[in-house]
Amino acid sequence: MRRYALLVLISVFGSVAVIHSAGPQQALKWAFSFQMTWQTLCHVGLYYKEYHQQEPACIRFSMALSVLMLMTQRVTSLALDIQERKVWMGAPRISKGGPLRRYLLRALPFYSYLLSFPTLLGGPLCSFYRFQTWIKNPGVPYRKHLFWAATQRGLGALILALLKNIVRGYACPLDDLIGCSDFGCIPALWASALFFRLAYYSHWMLDECVFIAAGLGLELDCDQYIHGVLLDTDIWTLETTNRISVFTRSWNRSTAQWLRRLIFQRCHSHPLLATFAFSAWWHGLYPGQLFGFLLWAVMVEADYRIHRFFQPFAESQPRRLVYQTLTWCQTQLTVAYIMLAIEMRSPAVLWQLCFSYNSFFPLIYVVLLLVLGKGRASSPFAPQVSHP
Repeated sequence: MRRYALLVLISVFGSVAVIHSAGPQQALKWAFSFQMTWQTLCHVGLYYKEYHQQEPACIRFSMALSVLMLMTQRVTSLALDIQERKVWMGAPRISKGGPLRRYLLRALPFYSYLLSFPTLLGGPLCSFYRFQTWIKNPGVPYRKHLFWAATQRGLGALILALLKNIVRGYACPLDDLIGCSDFGCIPALWASALFFRLAYYSHWMLDECVFIAAGLGLELDCDQYIHGVLLDTDIWTLETTNRISVFTRSWNRSTAQWLRRLIFQRCHSHPLLATFAFSAWWHGLYPGQLFGFLLWAVMVEADYRIHRFFQPFAESQPRRLVYQTLTWCQTQLTVAYIMLAIEMRSPAVLWQLCFSYNSFFPLIYVVLLLVLGKGRASSPFAPQVSHP
């Protein structure tokens, strides 16, 4: 990483210092402010290099920003645990040593948690309690189980990478896809989005392989008995669901749970919109990301209302089959549109996407949201707000 490692080290040491100086009740507020400010400044530096200096993106700089995003997850998760009294900030009583020694004794467990090598690479979000459990009992009795679980994830990542290379031949270039003038580009839209999804799936599985091999992927109950492996990737649910809301909850599950805990459950006004707006900020606030995540929030809200309204009409088996097929196709194509929008960095290309034939599928949900939204107060099918 060379000099870009300083970006990560400043984040770690600064966050821990802010948490200790703020105290338990203000830990989340100040840690969140410091971490997101630092991450945003680093993103602005990348924008400057890409757009103003016209330099190609430095792979080390991009890796540092990826690590900073993961660091934001762990810092805010730790601050939440401290604020909710799940983690104690104190240190063992010692008879010797000054303030610096006492500070280091309190801060050392937090430094080891934030700088844990497997979690810097990726994988599911690991809580501070789970990390402590791993340190005290690093999965020695479960080596065989860990070996097979890690092997399965590694083979899965290899298979998905091969599938991604096959799909690459059928995926349409973004310029051709955006300029498509008829509905014949629907298969190309789906294939292009499938290429990006397979790329995400393969990377997540590879991260999970390292995560599990280190012993951090075990799910332990109160008696420290193993009953499963903590994973982010649920490909079956993502590819078979006919509901955008279910797709959203299953997409990178530990991150979805983190967003729910950090933003959705703590926001009293428009929590769904606030959650996706923060997700766009956390990802970097590129124009495509801002448009894609806000559109995603609208699609989830529309999904709640549409399914609540139409499900009573699909009681018989033939109607249910038609209903699930049509909604599955709509979900797949809408998610494909959102994913392509998020992957686009140029505002000009994003503008062309908005006025292409591909906008037909999210537009259907927008129109239905406006129609069904008029009767929300009196309709018995009005959805209750759920977590994203």
